[in-house]
Amino acid sequence: MVLSALSFIRMRRSILVLFLAFPLLFAGCKKSTTQARQEKKEVQKPVATASTAPTPAPVAVATPTPTPVPAIDRSAKVMVLLYHRFEDRPKDSLAIPPAEFRQNMEELKKDGISVISMKDFLAWRRGEKSIPPKSAIITVDDGYISAYNVAWPVLKEFGYPFTMFIYTNFVNVGGKSMTWGQLEEMRDAGVDIECHTVSHHDLRHAPKRTDDYMAWLHNEIYGSKEILEQKLGIKIVALAFPYGTHNEVVRKMAKDAGYEAMFTVYGQHMGFDAPMDQLGRYAFDARHRDIFKMAVDFGANQAGAPSAEVASEVPSTSVVTQPANDEHTPNPRPTIKANMASLGDVDPNSVQMRISGLGLVPAKYDAQSKSVSYEVTQNLIPRAYTVILSAKAQGRRVETRWNFTVDPSASAAPATPAANKQASGTRM
Repeated sequence: MVLSALSFIRMRRSILVLFLAFPLLFAGCKKSTTQARQEKKEVQKPVATASTAPTPAPVAVATPTPTPVPAIDRSAKVMVLLYHRFEDRPKDSLAIPPAEFRQNMEELKKDGISVISMKDFLAWRRGEKSIPPKSAIITVDDGYISAYNVAWPVLKEFGYPFTMFIYTNFVNVGGKSMTWGQLEEMRDAGVDIECHTVSHHDLRHAPKRTDDYMAWLHNEIYGSKEILEQKLGIKIVALAFPYGTHNEVVRKMAKDAGYEAMFTVYGQHMGFDAPMDQLGRYAFDARHRDIFKMAVDFGANQAGAPSAEVASEVPSTSVVTQPANDEHTPNPRPTIKANMASLGDVDPNSVQMRISGLGLVPAKYDAQSKSVSYEVTQNLIPRAYTVILSAKAQGRRVETRWNFTVDPSASAAPATPAANKQASGTRM
Protein backbone atom coordinates (compact mmCIF):
# COMPACT_ATOMS: atom_id res chain seq x y z
CA MET A 1 0.00 0.00 0.00
CA VAL A 2 2.86 2.30 0.85
CA LEU A 3 4.44 1.64 -2.61
CA SER A 4 1.22 2.35 -4.41
CA ALA A 5 0.89 5.65 -2.67
CA LEU A 6 4.42 6.65 -3.60
CA SER A 7 3.93 5.66 -7.23
CA PHE A 8 0.79 7.69 -7.41
CA ILE A 9 2.54 10.75 -6.00
CA ARG A 10 5.41 10.43 -8.53
CA MET A 11 3.08 10.05 -11.48
CA ARG A 12 1.13 13.06 -10.37
CA ARG A 13 4.30 15.16 -10.20
CA SER A 14 5.32 14.04 -13.71
CA ILE A 15 1.92 15.01 -15.06
CA LEU A 16 2.18 18.36 -13.33
CA VAL A 17 5.70 19.03 -14.78
CA LEU A 18 4.52 18.04 -18.22
CA PHE A 19 1.52 20.27 -17.93
CA LEU A 20 3.67 23.21 -16.88
CA ALA A 21 6.27 22.60 -19.65
CA PHE A 22 3.78 22.17 -22.47
CA PRO A 23 3.07 25.91 -23.04
CA LEU A 24 6.81 26.57 -23.27
CA LEU A 25 7.28 23.75 -25.73
CA PHE A 26 4.39 24.98 -27.87
CA ALA A 27 5.79 28.52 -27.92
CA GLY A 28 9.22 27.27 -28.96
CA CYS A 29 7.76 25.25 -31.80
CA LYS A 30 5.71 28.18 -32.98
CA LYS A 31 8.75 30.46 -32.89
CA SER A 32 10.82 27.98 -34.85
CA THR A 33 8.10 27.62 -37.46
CA THR A 34 7.73 31.40 -37.88
CA GLN A 35 11.50 31.88 -38.12
CA ALA A 36 11.75 29.18 -40.73
CA ARG A 37 9.01 30.80 -42.79
CA GLN A 38 10.78 34.20 -42.54
CA GLU A 39 14.10 32.75 -43.59
CA LYS A 40 12.39 31.04 -46.52
CA LYS A 41 10.95 34.38 -47.64
CA GLU A 42 14.34 36.05 -47.41
CA VAL A 43 15.90 33.33 -49.49
CA GLN A 44 13.18 33.64 -52.13
CA LYS A 45 13.35 37.49 -52.21
CA PRO A 46 15.55 38.61 -55.14
CA VAL A 47 18.77 40.31 -54.15
CA ALA A 48 19.49 43.62 -55.95
CA THR A 49 22.73 43.20 -57.82
CA ALA A 50 24.40 44.92 -60.74
CA SER A 51 22.74 42.45 -63.08
CA THR A 52 19.27 42.72 -61.56
CA ALA A 53 19.25 46.46 -60.89
CA PRO A 54 16.64 48.38 -62.90
CA THR A 55 18.03 49.58 -66.29
CA PRO A 56 17.86 53.37 -66.50
CA ALA A 57 15.99 54.90 -69.38
CA PRO A 58 18.32 55.65 -72.35
CA VAL A 59 19.49 59.27 -72.62
CA ALA A 60 18.87 60.84 -76.01
CA VAL A 61 22.16 62.04 -77.58
CA ALA A 62 21.90 64.67 -80.26
CA THR A 63 23.73 63.66 -83.46
CA PRO A 64 25.91 66.58 -84.63
CA THR A 65 25.05 67.93 -88.05
CA PRO A 66 27.96 67.15 -90.38
CA THR A 67 29.80 70.20 -91.72
CA PRO A 68 29.03 70.50 -95.41
CA VAL A 69 31.99 70.16 -97.74
CA PRO A 70 32.57 73.55 -99.39
CA ALA A 71 32.16 73.81 -103.14
CA ILE A 72 35.61 74.54 -104.55
CA ASP A 73 35.89 76.41 -107.84
CA ARG A 74 38.86 74.63 -109.39
CA SER A 75 38.53 76.72 -112.53
CA ALA A 76 39.37 79.96 -110.70
CA LYS A 77 42.58 81.79 -111.60
CA VAL A 78 44.84 83.85 -109.40
CA MET A 79 47.74 86.14 -110.19
CA VAL A 80 50.27 87.70 -107.80
CA LEU A 81 51.52 91.29 -108.02
CA LEU A 82 54.98 92.18 -106.71
CA TYR A 83 56.03 95.67 -105.59
CA HIS A 84 59.14 96.94 -103.78
CA ARG A 85 59.23 100.70 -103.17
CA PHE A 86 56.81 103.63 -103.54
CA GLU A 87 58.47 106.94 -104.40
CA ASP A 88 57.45 110.16 -106.11
CA ARG A 89 60.63 110.31 -108.19
CA PRO A 90 61.70 106.73 -108.88
CA LYS A 91 65.40 106.32 -109.58
CA ASP A 92 65.15 102.73 -110.76
CA SER A 93 62.64 100.24 -112.10
CA LEU A 94 61.77 98.79 -108.68
CA ALA A 95 60.01 101.92 -107.45
CA ILE A 96 56.53 103.11 -108.41
CA PRO A 97 55.00 106.58 -107.91
CA PRO A 98 52.26 106.52 -105.25
CA ALA A 99 49.75 107.96 -107.73
CA GLU A 100 50.42 105.14 -110.17
CA PHE A 101 50.16 102.56 -107.41
CA ARG A 102 46.73 103.95 -106.55
CA GLN A 103 45.75 103.68 -110.22
CA ASN A 104 46.79 100.03 -110.18
CA MET A 105 44.54 99.37 -107.20
CA GLU A 106 41.64 101.18 -108.87
CA GLU A 107 42.19 99.12 -112.02
CA LEU A 108 41.83 95.90 -110.05
CA LYS A 109 38.48 97.09 -108.72
CA LYS A 110 37.30 98.33 -112.11
CA ASP A 111 38.20 95.06 -113.82
CA GLY A 112 36.30 93.00 -111.26
CA ILE A 113 39.44 91.33 -109.90
CA SER A 114 39.05 90.28 -106.27
CA VAL A 115 42.05 90.86 -104.03
CA ILE A 116 42.39 87.90 -101.67
CA SER A 117 44.70 87.20 -98.75
CA MET A 118 47.52 84.70 -98.71
CA LYS A 119 45.52 82.78 -96.11
CA ASP A 120 42.53 82.47 -98.47
CA PHE A 121 44.76 81.40 -101.35
CA LEU A 122 46.35 78.62 -99.32
CA ALA A 123 42.95 77.50 -98.01
CA TRP A 124 41.75 77.28 -101.63
CA ARG A 125 44.74 75.18 -102.59
CA ARG A 126 44.07 72.87 -99.63
CA GLY A 127 40.47 72.45 -100.82
CA GLU A 128 39.03 74.21 -97.76
CA LYS A 129 37.29 77.14 -99.45
CA SER A 130 36.69 78.70 -102.82
CA ILE A 131 37.97 81.96 -104.26
CA PRO A 132 36.47 84.31 -106.89
CA PRO A 133 37.05 83.35 -110.56
CA LYS A 134 39.50 86.24 -111.04
CA SER A 135 41.63 86.75 -107.95
CA ALA A 136 44.80 88.66 -107.14
CA ILE A 137 47.33 88.59 -104.30
CA ILE A 138 49.32 91.75 -103.56
CA THR A 139 52.86 91.28 -102.25
CA VAL A 140 55.51 93.83 -101.24
CA ASP A 141 59.11 92.63 -100.92
CA ASP A 142 62.12 93.52 -98.78
CA GLY A 143 60.71 95.82 -96.07
CA TYR A 144 61.20 99.37 -97.27
CA ILE A 145 59.65 102.11 -95.11
CA SER A 146 57.55 103.28 -98.06
CA ALA A 147 55.54 100.06 -97.79
CA TYR A 148 54.52 101.22 -94.32
CA ASN A 149 53.87 104.93 -94.87
CA VAL A 150 52.83 105.01 -98.55
CA ALA A 151 51.42 101.69 -99.77
CA TRP A 152 49.69 100.59 -96.59
CA PRO A 153 47.39 103.64 -96.32
CA VAL A 154 46.31 103.14 -99.94
CA LEU A 155 45.65 99.45 -99.42
CA LYS A 156 43.67 100.17 -96.26
CA GLU A 157 41.57 102.66 -98.20
CA PHE A 158 40.64 99.98 -100.73
CA GLY A 159 40.27 97.30 -98.07
CA TYR A 160 42.83 95.09 -99.81
CA PRO A 161 44.77 92.44 -97.85
CA PHE A 162 48.42 92.04 -98.74
CA THR A 163 51.61 90.19 -97.83
CA MET A 164 55.00 91.58 -96.82
CA PHE A 165 58.02 89.41 -97.70
CA ILE A 166 60.80 90.47 -95.32
CA TYR A 167 64.49 89.66 -95.34
CA THR A 168 65.66 89.92 -91.77
CA ASN A 169 69.02 91.65 -92.31
CA PHE A 170 67.15 94.69 -93.63
CA VAL A 171 65.01 95.26 -90.52
CA ASN A 172 65.99 97.99 -88.03
CA VAL A 173 69.09 99.10 -89.94
CA GLY A 174 67.94 102.66 -90.53
CA GLY A 175 67.70 104.52 -93.80
CA LYS A 176 64.77 103.25 -95.88
CA SER A 177 64.23 100.09 -93.84
CA MET A 178 61.30 99.32 -91.56
CA THR A 179 61.59 98.70 -87.83
CA TRP A 180 60.39 95.72 -85.83
CA GLY A 181 57.88 98.01 -84.16
CA GLN A 182 56.35 98.97 -87.50
CA LEU A 183 56.13 95.33 -88.52
CA GLU A 184 54.38 94.58 -85.21
CA GLU A 185 51.88 97.35 -85.92
CA MET A 186 51.15 95.94 -89.37
CA ARG A 187 50.88 92.43 -87.96
CA ASP A 188 48.33 93.58 -85.37
CA ALA A 189 46.30 95.21 -88.14
CA GLY A 190 46.08 91.92 -90.05
CA VAL A 191 48.88 92.36 -92.59
CA ASP A 192 50.41 89.01 -93.54
CA ILE A 193 54.18 88.85 -92.98
CA GLU A 194 56.25 86.13 -94.64
CA CYS A 195 59.90 85.29 -95.33
CA HIS A 196 62.40 86.59 -97.90
CA THR A 197 65.53 84.92 -96.36
CA VAL A 198 68.22 86.48 -94.16
CA SER A 199 70.49 88.30 -96.60
CA HIS A 200 68.55 88.46 -99.90
CA HIS A 201 71.38 86.59 -101.63
CA ASP A 202 70.86 84.26 -104.59
CA LEU A 203 70.11 80.97 -102.84
CA ARG A 204 71.75 78.85 -105.52
CA HIS A 205 75.22 80.12 -104.64
CA ALA A 206 76.77 80.96 -101.29
CA PRO A 207 78.75 84.20 -100.89
CA LYS A 208 82.37 83.95 -101.99
CA ARG A 209 83.87 83.70 -98.50
CA THR A 210 81.46 80.96 -97.38
CA ASP A 211 82.98 77.49 -97.16
CA ASP A 212 79.91 75.44 -96.19
CA TYR A 213 77.13 76.09 -98.69
CA MET A 214 74.56 73.81 -97.05
CA ALA A 215 75.06 75.38 -93.61
CA TRP A 216 74.71 78.84 -95.14
CA LEU A 217 71.59 77.83 -97.07
CA HIS A 218 70.09 76.30 -93.93
CA ASN A 219 70.48 79.60 -92.11
CA GLU A 220 68.98 81.57 -94.99
CA ILE A 221 65.88 79.34 -95.11
CA TYR A 222 65.49 78.07 -91.55
CA GLY A 223 67.16 80.95 -89.69
CA SER A 224 65.14 83.73 -91.29
CA LYS A 225 61.91 81.84 -90.59
CA GLU A 226 62.87 81.38 -86.94
CA ILE A 227 63.80 85.06 -86.50
CA LEU A 228 60.49 86.29 -87.90
CA GLU A 229 58.47 83.80 -85.89
CA GLN A 230 60.25 84.65 -82.63
CA LYS A 231 60.34 88.42 -83.13
CA LEU A 232 56.72 88.74 -84.23
CA GLY A 233 55.06 85.70 -82.67
CA ILE A 234 53.68 84.50 -86.01
CA LYS A 235 53.75 81.37 -88.13
CA ILE A 236 55.67 81.67 -91.39
CA VAL A 237 54.22 79.58 -94.22
CA ALA A 238 55.50 81.28 -97.41
CA LEU A 239 58.90 82.07 -98.88
CA ALA A 240 59.82 84.44 -101.72
CA PHE A 241 63.04 83.45 -103.45
CA PRO A 242 65.40 86.45 -103.76
CA TYR A 243 65.45 87.49 -107.45
CA GLY A 244 63.09 84.59 -108.08
CA THR A 245 66.04 82.19 -108.47
CA HIS A 246 66.00 78.65 -107.11
CA ASN A 247 66.89 75.06 -107.86
CA GLU A 248 65.95 71.60 -106.64
CA VAL A 249 68.21 71.77 -103.57
CA VAL A 250 66.76 75.12 -102.51
CA ARG A 251 63.16 74.04 -103.02
CA LYS A 252 63.63 70.76 -101.12
CA MET A 253 65.17 72.49 -98.13
CA ALA A 254 62.39 75.08 -98.11
CA LYS A 255 59.78 72.32 -98.17
CA ASP A 256 61.55 70.50 -95.33
CA ALA A 257 61.55 73.76 -93.35
CA GLY A 258 57.76 73.84 -93.49
CA TYR A 259 57.09 76.44 -96.17
CA GLU A 260 53.72 75.75 -97.75
CA ALA A 261 54.16 78.15 -100.68
CA MET A 262 57.26 79.40 -102.52
CA PHE A 263 57.23 82.35 -104.91
CA THR A 264 59.34 83.38 -107.89
CA VAL A 265 59.10 86.43 -110.15
CA TYR A 266 57.85 84.53 -113.19
CA GLY A 267 54.44 86.15 -113.70
CA GLN A 268 51.52 83.92 -114.68
CA HIS A 269 47.83 83.36 -114.10
CA MET A 270 47.81 80.29 -111.91
CA GLY A 271 45.22 77.57 -111.67
CA PHE A 272 44.40 75.07 -108.95
CA ASP A 273 47.25 72.77 -110.00
CA ALA A 274 50.07 75.34 -110.11
CA PRO A 275 53.22 73.97 -108.41
CA MET A 276 53.32 75.31 -104.86
CA ASP A 277 57.13 75.49 -104.86
CA GLN A 278 57.29 77.74 -107.95
CA LEU A 279 54.40 80.21 -107.82
CA GLY A 280 54.89 83.07 -110.26
CA ARG A 281 54.55 86.79 -109.56
CA TYR A 282 54.24 89.78 -111.86
CA ALA A 283 57.10 92.04 -110.76
CA PHE A 284 56.24 95.70 -111.32
CA ASP A 285 58.69 97.45 -113.62
CA ALA A 286 58.47 101.25 -113.78
CA ARG A 287 59.81 101.22 -117.35
CA HIS A 288 57.41 98.60 -118.66
CA ARG A 289 53.83 99.36 -117.71
CA ASP A 290 52.63 96.55 -119.95
CA ILE A 291 53.55 94.06 -117.20
CA PHE A 292 50.66 95.28 -115.08
CA LYS A 293 48.39 95.13 -118.13
CA MET A 294 49.39 91.52 -118.66
CA ALA A 295 48.65 90.76 -115.02
CA VAL A 296 45.10 92.11 -115.07
CA ASP A 297 44.28 90.54 -118.44
CA PHE A 298 42.77 87.22 -117.41
CA GLY A 299 41.77 86.60 -120.99
CA ALA A 300 45.36 85.87 -121.94
CA ASN A 301 47.99 83.59 -120.43
CA GLN A 302 45.27 81.74 -118.53
CA ALA A 303 47.32 78.69 -117.77
CA GLY A 304 50.52 80.63 -117.32
CA ALA A 305 53.84 79.85 -118.88
CA PRO A 306 55.08 76.59 -117.43
CA SER A 307 58.09 76.78 -115.19
CA ALA A 308 61.27 75.49 -116.75
CA GLU A 309 61.78 72.82 -114.12
CA VAL A 310 58.23 71.50 -113.83
CA ALA A 311 57.08 71.44 -117.44
CA SER A 312 57.43 68.37 -119.62
CA GLU A 313 61.05 67.98 -120.65
CA VAL A 314 62.17 67.87 -124.26
CA PRO A 315 65.67 67.00 -125.52
CA SER A 316 68.37 69.30 -124.14
CA THR A 317 69.48 72.13 -126.41
CA SER A 318 72.71 74.07 -126.77
CA VAL A 319 72.15 77.82 -126.81
CA VAL A 320 74.89 80.39 -127.34
CA THR A 321 74.37 83.24 -124.89
CA GLN A 322 75.95 86.52 -123.91
CA PRO A 323 76.86 86.87 -121.09
CA ALA A 324 77.65 83.17 -120.97
CA ASN A 325 76.09 80.96 -118.36
CA ASP A 326 77.63 81.64 -114.89
CA GLU A 327 79.81 84.41 -116.30
CA HIS A 328 80.88 87.30 -114.04
CA THR A 329 80.85 90.63 -115.85
CA PRO A 330 82.00 94.04 -114.57
CA ASN A 331 79.62 95.77 -117.00
CA PRO A 332 76.53 97.07 -115.10
CA ARG A 333 74.70 97.56 -118.42
CA PRO A 334 75.39 94.42 -120.41
CA THR A 335 73.81 93.55 -123.73
CA ILE A 336 72.00 90.27 -123.28
CA LYS A 337 71.90 88.02 -126.34
CA ALA A 338 71.00 84.48 -127.32
CA ASN A 339 71.04 82.56 -130.57
CA MET A 340 67.78 80.60 -130.84
CA ALA A 341 68.58 78.64 -134.02
CA SER A 342 68.86 75.35 -132.14
CA LEU A 343 65.34 75.75 -130.72
CA GLY A 344 63.82 75.05 -134.11
CA ASP A 345 61.31 77.03 -136.17
CA VAL A 346 60.58 79.86 -133.73
CA ASP A 347 57.45 82.01 -133.98
CA PRO A 348 58.92 85.58 -133.95
CA ASN A 349 55.84 87.00 -132.24
CA SER A 350 56.10 84.56 -129.34
CA VAL A 351 59.66 85.37 -128.24
CA GLN A 352 59.84 86.70 -124.67
CA MET A 353 62.80 87.55 -122.48
CA ARG A 354 62.60 87.99 -118.72
CA ILE A 355 65.34 89.07 -116.34
CA SER A 356 65.13 88.51 -112.61
CA GLY A 357 64.54 91.79 -110.81
CA LEU A 358 63.44 93.45 -114.06
CA GLY A 359 60.68 91.21 -115.32
CA LEU A 360 59.62 91.14 -118.96
CA VAL A 361 61.93 93.27 -121.10
CA PRO A 362 61.42 94.56 -124.67
CA ALA A 363 63.94 92.27 -126.32
CA LYS A 364 64.31 92.38 -130.11
CA TYR A 365 64.22 89.22 -132.21
CA ASP A 366 65.95 89.06 -135.59
CA ALA A 367 64.29 86.36 -137.69
CA GLN A 368 67.16 86.24 -140.18
CA SER A 369 69.90 85.46 -137.64
CA LYS A 370 67.44 83.81 -135.23
CA SER A 371 68.94 85.78 -132.35
CA VAL A 372 67.34 87.87 -129.64
CA SER A 373 68.96 90.75 -127.80
CA TYR A 374 68.26 93.35 -125.14
CA GLU A 375 70.42 96.28 -124.06
CA VAL A 376 70.05 97.01 -120.36
CA THR A 377 69.14 100.70 -120.01
CA GLN A 378 70.10 101.22 -116.36
CA ASN A 379 72.92 100.16 -114.12
CA LEU A 380 72.33 96.75 -112.58
CA ILE A 381 73.39 96.40 -108.97
CA PRO A 382 76.13 93.83 -108.31
CA ARG A 383 74.42 90.48 -107.88
CA ALA A 384 73.37 87.36 -109.78
CA TYR A 385 70.71 87.57 -112.50
CA THR A 386 68.67 84.93 -114.30
CA VAL A 387 67.58 85.30 -117.91
CA ILE A 388 64.50 83.33 -118.99
CA LEU A 389 63.95 83.04 -122.72
CA SER A 390 60.79 81.46 -124.10
CA ALA A 391 59.05 81.06 -127.44
CA LYS A 392 56.82 78.79 -129.48
CA ALA A 393 58.57 76.40 -131.82
CA GLN A 394 56.83 73.73 -133.90
CA GLY A 395 53.62 74.47 -132.00
CA ARG A 396 55.21 73.81 -128.61
CA ARG A 397 56.28 76.25 -125.94
CA VAL A 398 60.02 75.97 -125.31
CA GLU A 399 62.08 77.73 -122.73
CA THR A 400 65.69 78.06 -121.66
CA ARG A 401 67.41 80.00 -118.91
CA TRP A 402 70.90 81.00 -117.88
CA ASN A 403 72.61 83.04 -115.18
CA PHE A 404 75.20 85.78 -115.04
CA THR A 405 76.58 87.98 -112.27
CA VAL A 406 77.33 91.69 -112.31
CA ASP A 407 80.65 91.77 -110.46
CA PRO A 408 82.76 94.98 -110.42
CA SER A 409 85.83 92.95 -109.44
CA ALA A 410 85.56 90.66 -112.47
CA SER A 411 87.99 90.90 -115.36
CA ALA A 412 87.02 93.43 -118.01
CA ALA A 413 88.18 91.09 -120.77
CA PRO A 414 85.22 90.00 -122.89
CA ALA A 415 84.16 86.45 -122.28
CA THR A 416 84.13 84.08 -125.20
CA PRO A 417 80.55 83.10 -125.98
CA ALA A 418 80.01 79.53 -124.90
CA ALA A 419 77.35 76.98 -125.55
CA ASN A 420 74.94 77.21 -122.68
CA LYS A 421 73.91 73.61 -122.23
CA GLN A 422 70.67 73.48 -120.27
CA ALA A 423 69.90 69.88 -119.44
CA SER A 424 66.68 71.05 -117.82
CA GLY A 425 66.50 74.39 -119.54
CA THR A 426 64.45 73.69 -122.64
CA ARG A 427 60.93 72.55 -121.87
CA MET A 428 57.47 72.23 -123.19
